[in-house]
Amino acid sequence: MELTAERHSIPLSDGNKIPLIGLGTYANPRQTPKGTAYNAVKVAIETGYRHIDGAMVYFNEDEVGQAIRDKIADGTVKREDIFYCGKLWNTFHPPHLVRPTLEKTLELLKLDFVDLYIVEMPTAFKILTEGIKTTNDIQPGDTYYPKDDNGKYLYHETDLRATWEAMEACKDAGLVKSLGVSNFNKRQLELILTKPGLKHRPVLNQVECHPYFTQPKLLEYCRQNSIVIVGYSPLGTSRDPAWVNLKCPPMLEDEVLVSIAKKHNKTTAQVALRFNVQRGVVVIPKSFNTARIKENFEIFDFCLSEDEMKTIEGLNKNIRFVELLMWADHPEYPFHDDY
Repeated sequence: MELTAERHSIPLSDGNKIPLIGLGTYANPRQTPKGTAYNAVKVAIETGYRHIDGAMVYFNEDEVGQAIRDKIADGTVKREDIFYCGKLWNTFHPPHLVRPTLEKTLELLKLDFVDLYIVEMPTAFKILTEGIKTTNDIQPGDTYYPKDDNGKYLYHETDLRATWEAMEACKDAGLVKSLGVSNFNKRQLELILTKPGLKHRPVLNQVECHPYFTQPKLLEYCRQNSIVIVGYSPLGTSRDPAWVNLKCPPMLEDEVLVSIAKKHNKTTAQVALRFNVQRGVVVIPKSFNTARIKENFEIFDFCLSEDEMKTIEGLNKNIRFVELLMWADHPEYPFHDDY
């Protein structure tokens, strides 16, 4: 299939499709001015993006939804053109909380359904607010990152299969079209795939994936099970020492990527994105910078050769930028396993 700016969706195992490039909308709410996400999503849709990746825990789904609705209202797109991914956060794994949490996302977006809903992490947290029954009971704040008096994270041992069953019920109710997971390793994926009475298989797994962390084993396992890989941090990530592994050098300065980029008259970021897209990995680069949002989308007017693809694969260092070590003592921390 020839990929173009207008046609670059790939099939999911449930019959739906996902665009190979999307806009990531993660933001630190304490550092991001109001309206930033709104403007970014608007620019992205005007540029040609049709896939928007969001989450309730980003605290900007109201802005993202407003931008989507405004671009529908002005005739730029129809609702069916947009593919929106929402996420179930760690504190809402108990089955009775799954639907109210999705309904809260829909309320913030002011949309009738999301195209994809994924379990953001296999690591459940304890919910501090007992008795949550409606969407109005779900409030931002400490609820999302619960800690005890000593500052230790409070975990919850939820059964991932029970959480998945509640996700399946949301699909059956028409609130979501496709279901997936994020940051799941092979063992955790198998837990879902072998669940007795499984109704809806996970169609994708969203994980860190880029030239320095190519995920060959997980990619192969997922391909064998018709699970698409969505690569987050496809350009590496920020250099924030609070949560990023700085042992990994800045990927976009890599000499090999620089030389391949020069050959194609492209940026190293565009080469890194094209690399994943050519191997069927969906990319969701996050940017709130208008020029970069447009630049990241300009990956359909060139092609990497087989040799260039092999050379970039050879850059794999098997080192994560996003280790999330603060949760490494959680029983379901996914990154202790090889893949």
